[in-house]
Amino acid sequence: MNLSPLARLAQRTAVLGFVLFAAFAPHSIAGAEIAVAIVAAGWLVKTVLTGKTGFRGTTLDLPLWLLVLWTILSSLFSEEPQMSIPKLQSLWVVLLFYWTQAIVTRQTAIALVVVMILSGIAGTFYSAFDLFRGRGVVIESITDASPFHDTHILSGDTIWRIGRMRVYSAGDIDKIIRNTPVGSRLSVSVISRGEHVERPGFIVTNDLKNHPSPSGVAGVQRNHRFRASGWTRHYQTYAEILQILALLALGFGLAHFRNHGTNMRFNLALAALVVLIPGLILTSMRSVLVAFVAGATVMSLRVVRGKRRLLLTAAIAAVLGAGAVVVWQTRAQDALLLQDPSSSLRTEIARAGAARILVHPVFGHGMDSMKLHWTEWGFPGTDLSHLHSTPLQLAFDRGLPALALWLWLIAACWLLAFRSASRASDLGDTNRYAILLGSTGAIIAFFVSSLFNYNFGDGEVVLVFWWLMGIVVVLKRSIEEEQV
Repeated sequence: MNLSPLARLAQRTAVLGFVLFAAFAPHSIAGAEIAVAIVAAGWLVKTVLTGKTGFRGTTLDLPLWLLVLWTILSSLFSEEPQMSIPKLQSLWVVLLFYWTQAIVTRQTAIALVVVMILSGIAGTFYSAFDLFRGRGVVIESITDASPFHDTHILSGDTIWRIGRMRVYSAGDIDKIIRNTPVGSRLSVSVISRGEHVERPGFIVTNDLKNHPSPSGVAGVQRNHRFRASGWTRHYQTYAEILQILALLALGFGLAHFRNHGTNMRFNLALAALVVLIPGLILTSMRSVLVAFVAGATVMSLRVVRGKRRLLLTAAIAAVLGAGAVVVWQTRAQDALLLQDPSSSLRTEIARAGAARILVHPVFGHGMDSMKLHWTEWGFPGTDLSHLHSTPLQLAFDRGLPALALWLWLIAACWLLAFRSASRASDLGDTNRYAILLGSTGAIIAFFVSSLFNYNFGDGEVVLVFWWLMGIVVVLKRSIEEEQV
């Protein structure tokens, strides 16, 4: 298509937005959303100037838009519409799937995937530095007058953020309290028994600010045994994205090994894996580690044969073994046996949610309605959460039809990537085959992880997922155009 100078500028602006998205998505939701806004602006200007959206039909459209429609209906029929209807704004993330198709080309798709993998590598290096430096201050003692008593912090816990600002000593905590306006609430981020916990915190008062030691805590040691999260707000988000990037890197390695042997690009992919996999292990996410192994196994079975398959199987098993060691060292006692407090609480929450699904089986209870009925509906504890499972959460929030539509959508995503990878395997562009092969593993891993995590409700993760599916469609179409 011959574009006018202004339309070309709009196209380049959108591409720049995608480059920024690839750089920021593994680390910052704010940066990723700003980048997507640049993409949207470039796409909109180009669409106005050319009169063409760039959208074309795919096999994902029907299950995707039926799921969107059912989500809207479930919100209208929600137990708490005032909670569910505002939550509908989160549905905008699916637009990234279409903007990617409209803007990204075969060449830029490969470059964007490489940029995001490099960004993930940078996050892994930062995670290693963060562990070496240590987080927060390990509490040795706490006075009776300390405001942290209300947050249930005990001796041995670690305070590492106050009001979303990092601290490294009791003096840092005191300084933040003194500099906070009276009447403001300071949230508290705690590492307790290997788990990261967010607490509502406490209200700052004049008496508190004027106290010689406002925090009332003492400690000099930093915590070096925590779950790595790169620059993200949470290790789960970081792990979910990192597993996608690691499987894409594995796709590059397997594809180049299959087509060219141990060439330079294979070695670069192997180097990327050597960095990304330890980063994934350091998150101590049991479910994501198992999901990564599942995705890597499916990819390996497709490509590797003979003795090499045994070697790769041993390497994948070594990843799982290393992950088990880190979980044992980092998380609470018996975490490997799923008998730690976190596992027990997640099981209780899941049971309570599953028991109520048949109360509203068609449209569900409505998104976020559980926040107003947590105790009433039988959920344990006082910390509001979710069901820690995408299938359970979808059935609870949006009804069993929504769960069926989601399963259809995930199956359609995998079949699209699988068939495209099969067609690309015999073509000359190994990089295109590598991304499609990696996508098959990434979708498997995303699904397996979703059984134990509500990853479909994590904005950062879902943005990366839909970006990747858009790239799959772009590469599929490039194959079809070559074979015409």
